[in-house]
Amino acid sequence: MVSLKEHLTEILINNKLITQEQLDQALEAQKKKGGRLSDILVDLNFIKENELILLLSETLNFPLIDLKRFKIDQEVIKIIPVNIARHYQIVPISKMGDTIAMAMADPLNIFAIDHVEALTGYKINPIISSSQNILQTIEAYYPDATTGVIDGLIKEMASSSIELIKEEQQVLPDDQELNRISRQAPVIKITNMILEEGINKKSSDILIEPLNKKLRVRFRIDGVLQEQQAPPKNMHPPIVSRIKVMSDLNIAEHRLSQDGRFKARMSGKEVDFRVSILPSSLGEKVAIRILDKSCALLDIDKLGFAEEGISKLKKAAKLPHGMILVCGPTGSGKTTTLYSILKFVDSPSKNIVTVEDPVEYQLEGINQVTSRPKIGLTFASALRSILRQDPNVIMIGEIRDYETVDIAIKSALTGHLVLSTLHTTTSSGAIVRLVNMGVEPYLINSSLVCVLTQRLLRKVCTHCKEPHPIKKEIMDTLKLAVDTSKNPKFFKGKGCPRCFNTGYSGRIPIAEILLVTLKIRELILSQPQEHLIKQQARQEGMKTLREQGLEMALKGITALEEVLRVTAPDE
Repeated sequence: MVSLKEHLTEILINNKLITQEQLDQALEAQKKKGGRLSDILVDLNFIKENELILLLSETLNFPLIDLKRFKIDQEVIKIIPVNIARHYQIVPISKMGDTIAMAMADPLNIFAIDHVEALTGYKINPIISSSQNILQTIEAYYPDATTGVIDGLIKEMASSSIELIKEEQQVLPDDQELNRISRQAPVIKITNMILEEGINKKSSDILIEPLNKKLRVRFRIDGVLQEQQAPPKNMHPPIVSRIKVMSDLNIAEHRLSQDGRFKARMSGKEVDFRVSILPSSLGEKVAIRILDKSCALLDIDKLGFAEEGISKLKKAAKLPHGMILVCGPTGSGKTTTLYSILKFVDSPSKNIVTVEDPVEYQLEGINQVTSRPKIGLTFASALRSILRQDPNVIMIGEIRDYETVDIAIKSALTGHLVLSTLHTTTSSGAIVRLVNMGVEPYLINSSLVCVLTQRLLRKVCTHCKEPHPIKKEIMDTLKLAVDTSKNPKFFKGKGCPRCFNTGYSGRIPIAEILLVTLKIRELILSQPQEHLIKQQARQEGMKTLREQGLEMALKGITALEEVLRVTAPDE
């Protein structure tokens, strides 16, 4: 059987998808570091993986499968061990008689086919799929996939030339030694594995924390921290040093906090990582924010808000001037909502400028500035400069002090549309917060047009959701106005490999949108208490976060426990 490498060189050159010079460059890289030629061509950006897979499928007459749309029987998965599946990048997808249909990243790998046939006793029918698709499927269907990788790496480290520090000695290697260790293969592999695992599980943050007797690694998945299997405690200094090297931070500094960022190509896509290192009494704690552009949904119509909420938000965004505030705790999706509003109002006739700390996603056609307080580029000073740039729309990452809010409100009064965030728990509370920051009520009255407060609710996994009847006590406590004759139900997820046994998969936003109407403006002038503004807004049709959450639970989108966890009774 002809090798995939020979087919690739012939197919790609004949179809003029790459040049001979690019092929020679890829072959040279393969000689130096090994690996599959197809992976190297994708890594060098000479061709996209999906284009390559499609071309191979058409040319070699192998069927093409999208594993995301295919449900695999757990009995079929058990036929091939996880270490073999990972090593050859293969997944069994169905069994018929003495034949297994097997998805392969390299369908012409005769060694993989022979090995599996000898191991299982089945004949193999190869089907082509992307490496990323296969690896994600392995993570989803093999419950011990992560454990096997970590155990293997730990064994590799134990047999390597690295001298690990014994915990009892409480002696750290010097900075030169740490620098050397952080660039060796085992440390690089285990650090990359932690990062890749975070991406594959769609986590937003990775925390690496030293404890008394162990190292703890946690992923924030759908807003909730989940502990993962971690390397031994004595690997903590090399891993932290490796992350510092990747982020261009000072490897010799262990007493002060440091912030950095780096970009990496993983699973065929570019991902940004924002790094924060904080010295603690037990060692340096690392927090990594994952900014995966492929998961960023910046379309206001597809964020998941209720249609009524989207209509109100669009109405406010179409105004020529005024201020729109998006409120909520950290991690509630405020920045994503602001970016979506910017994309909605963006047009060639508008000059849009943002000042952020830091810029999370680069938006095409929008001028974005990163604030740097250490050199004097604060939100306030950047705003003054932005106003001399003739903007139509201004986005401020966060209103933190009186100086910033003062310039923002004056900008809204002088013909600009201003978007920003504020840390309050309710929309009516944002107005009171502005007053407490020293803003005159008449200025709020004249500038503020809309306040949106949002939360993110975890969605019940559609693959393992189960109905649960609503008890009368719960209906009475939550004051649910439902028709009991229709046997209303809540839903829960019992846990499955698709949702990593959590019962939840993905998140959906709920939003409390307060439009500053004429009656609300009259209330603002009299400096009322928060509950009076909320009362008036509800009379005008505003739904609270708790009310919207309960509606989502009754529709089976989320669970009652999730609504009660995320929202307060008075929200």
